[in-house]
Amino acid sequence: MNLDRAVLAFAGFVVLASLALGYFVNPLWFLLTAFAGVNMIQAAFTGFCPAALVFRKLGIPSGHAFR
Repeated sequence: MNLDRAVLAFAGFVVLASLALGYFVNPLWFLLTAFAGVNMIQAAFTGFCPAALVFRKLGIPSGHAFR
């Protein structure tokens, strides 16, 4: 798995987890969904993603989007 796929998988997990938590636990968890969406939009324009920095330090090889 390269860095791009790891970031996409993590973003998908965060969105699904926050939707489940918002539905079953507390609606304030939907703010995490909004945060994930805003972070994905800014990463598309700037190329900066905090999750990519963490995954890179964990040794996941680079992809094409996040170098």
